[in-house]
Amino acid sequence: MFERPRSGERAVLVHVQFDAADSREDLNEFTELVRSAGADCVALVTGSRHAPDPRWFVGSGKAEEIRDQVRLHQAEVVIFDHALSPSQERNLERLLQCRVLDRTGLILDIFAQRARSHEGKLQVELAQLRHMSTRLVRGWTHLERQKGGIGLRGPGETQLETDRRLLAERMRQIHRRLEKVDRQRDQGRQARRKAEVPTVSLVGYTNAGKSTLFNRLTDAEVYSANQLFATLDPTLRRLPLPDRGEVVLADTVGFIRHLPHDLVAAFKATLQETLEADLLLHVIDAADERLPDNRAQVHAVLDEIGAMDIPRIEVFNKVDLLDREPGIDRDASGRVRRVWLSARTGAGLELLEQVLAERFADSFIEGEVVLAPAEGQLRARLHELGAVQDEHWDEGGQWQARLRLNRRDYARLRKTHAAMPALEPEVSEPWERQETGQSVR
Repeated sequence: MFERPRSGERAVLVHVQFDAADSREDLNEFTELVRSAGADCVALVTGSRHAPDPRWFVGSGKAEEIRDQVRLHQAEVVIFDHALSPSQERNLERLLQCRVLDRTGLILDIFAQRARSHEGKLQVELAQLRHMSTRLVRGWTHLERQKGGIGLRGPGETQLETDRRLLAERMRQIHRRLEKVDRQRDQGRQARRKAEVPTVSLVGYTNAGKSTLFNRLTDAEVYSANQLFATLDPTLRRLPLPDRGEVVLADTVGFIRHLPHDLVAAFKATLQETLEADLLLHVIDAADERLPDNRAQVHAVLDEIGAMDIPRIEVFNKVDLLDREPGIDRDASGRVRRVWLSARTGAGLELLEQVLAERFADSFIEGEVVLAPAEGQLRARLHELGAVQDEHWDEGGQWQARLRLNRRDYARLRKTHAAMPALEPEVSEPWERQETGQSVR
């Protein structure tokens, strides 16, 4: 019951247009989803209706047309680009005599194939179990109530009830495991907050190029491909910024229109990285004709998980497919609103790093220090941190230097080295690139 379809299965696709705008799906995106799942599309049945039929979802005539296509091509599965009710799936399977999969089941199957980490597999399994718990009756309609022998007769327990009980127990086990993983992740987030390391989370519509951009910036080897949901498991890497220390960059799962609620619920722990981020980079496929709709869908998911209030910068990717050069768009106040780049070619990556450095400029301080010759250990530590911008020895043998270092490193030095003098914070605003104000000795 829980086995996923084999790769290369012959599939008949069903795409229906409805009058309601919120019920419409994109046909190209649907075919991409099917391709990502590994199915072989042998026929496409399209149609239009004012509203779904309560029994077949489509009309009786269209249902007969689908059955003819199944028989003609000997299809093994019929995939609907819509959410079906359990009764509609059951009725269609009886009529078509093959497996029927809806949009939610298709996306769950893709996620099951992409999950690599222990946490990702648990989250996908939980989402699958939640989805299947409403469809168990379909698999056990041929079984009656269990019967015992002489002296053992009684109401007993139906196979359906047994299966639901086992399913509920398995879901409780997964919940306990995910809670343990979530506590471990929370410890990591608390450690980063304590060390004052900013977190930047990549979000965006699936196949917008987030993983490619992540790999370019961090030299990571996250799997990326021109397919929907190429990567699923969240990945975190440290990203050094020019003259600004480093931030933690998080690559998260891509969003899609009508993302199944079971998935959103199951991936709450993973999406927590987005909720805890100091800044969101909304990666957008600048060459996609569906750009406005995709952007709106990402905003809808961010609003659903409570992340709309986090500061956000739009990163328009794939400018190599447009007649446009990389650049930065600012508002009237000089704040960055958009960055145009190409993650595939690397054009404009330095602009994004510059923007991030500006955004987190207030986490650094600058000043001048004078140290006695005996403070060699402190001087070595400052060099090790890359904080020394300029240095010289005066006539009295004292070491004079101009420093620029991260606030967390500065706080640690003040605790561990009594000779570390106080420094004034720099005066530059985080969103405006200015020359550093006068330093103090």
